[in-house]
Amino acid sequence: MALAGLARPTRRGICINAVYTPPPERGHGFASALVAAVSAEGLARGKSFCMLYTDLSNPTSNRIYQRLGYQPICDACTYLFQS
Repeated sequence: MALAGLARPTRRGICINAVYTPPPERGHGFASALVAAVSAEGLARGKSFCMLYTDLSNPTSNRIYQRLGYQPICDACTYLFQS
């Protein structure tokens, strides 16, 4: 059991997001299979590439994504401004 979605399409690409596996279901390959299938769906929709954001502090998910063919491109930061 795992969850993932496609979002933020652009002319050429689409983003994989909301990848989640409940703790009791982890380690069975559900997320790997789902991310592979969702990525294939994004490409089947005519997109040239799929992208996703990862948590750099989670080596397990980063290893899975690289095994599926994803490559690190850049790091991103989130800033919150108080008004």
